[in-house]
Amino acid sequence: MTPGQAAASSASRKPTQLSGPRRNHLARVARDWDELLLTRRGRSAAVDEDGEDADGRRRGAFSRLRESLRATRQALGSEVAATFSRTLTAHDWDALEESLIVADVGGPAAAEIVSGLESTVRRERLDGDELRERLVELLAAEATVTGGAPLHIDLRPEPTVILMVGVNGTGKTTTIGKLAWRLTHEEGLRVLLAAADTFRAAATEQLERWAERAGADIVTAAAGSDPGSVAFDAVARARGEGYDVVLVDTAGRLHNQEPLMAELAKVRRVIANQLAGAPHETLLSLDATTGQNGLRQARAFADAVALDGIVLTKLDGSAKGGIALAIARELAIPVKLIGIGEALEDLRPFDPDEFARALIE
Repeated sequence: MTPGQAAASSASRKPTQLSGPRRNHLARVARDWDELLLTRRGRSAAVDEDGEDADGRRRGAFSRLRESLRATRQALGSEVAATFSRTLTAHDWDALEESLIVADVGGPAAAEIVSGLESTVRRERLDGDELRERLVELLAAEATVTGGAPLHIDLRPEPTVILMVGVNGTGKTTTIGKLAWRLTHEEGLRVLLAAADTFRAAATEQLERWAERAGADIVTAAAGSDPGSVAFDAVARARGEGYDVVLVDTAGRLHNQEPLMAELAKVRRVIANQLAGAPHETLLSLDATTGQNGLRQARAFADAVALDGIVLTKLDGSAKGGIALAIARELAIPVKLIGIGEALEDLRPFDPDEFARALIE
């Protein structure tokens, strides 16, 4: 950022504060699986009533999240540390804003976060720890979708149909496999997978391996078959045989491939015609390493199919973890799940406050 750009950026920042209603909203987001998944029995079967065990699990999960965000934290660099350690000049505020932009928080969000922090410093005398906590609050608020967007995944419909979409290589099939494992082993649900990616070589075989690992059943078809027919058959089987959840895998496609996007919309219509209200959840898998390009992908997919949430994958390999904030701000689509590693437990609910804390602390 040149001195002229920095001056213009500083001049354009308007003081912002963390409003009461938005801050209170943070308490209602899903902090864990029990809060993310709404099941017919109410609370998750995996809930451990022992508070100490639950706290220990949460601490362990936070440690894994913090480790996965190491690259993003390093991208924020010394500017964040300087914010908490000295009297700040106009240059320091501009450097902090620039570091947030480098981490892919997005220009408008970075400007508002820094102006809110700067405004707080002018009003109050805060020490380093208090200033850090305020920055965490501002980041968490920016990552939280408000305005009534459902922040949970509703598994109460019988059966619940979840459609997974996204570009090739973003981790769609792996996410489905990990989610299937969670639903079968931890939630005690009967899960059916639909291998509607009938074009990619070995896609069905990969999903079959996940079905076996998760203890789920699967509906497949010959290579090149109509994806809509696979989804139709899976929903029909689920209705006839009493499955709780259907997870539909779809072919990866670039967001600018109009014929394939139209085909995806067709798959969604086939599901809707087979079962009223379905698909009950449409999740978009986004690779965090793509940064701002992920926003363009999300906009295109949202035009083709109504998106209910984002699965942000590969955070452990990205210096652009700030994209979670940009998604919430610019698309108003909640990030519901994040992938922070290869292990089964590394697919986890997205908690904005925990995420912001892992970025900073």
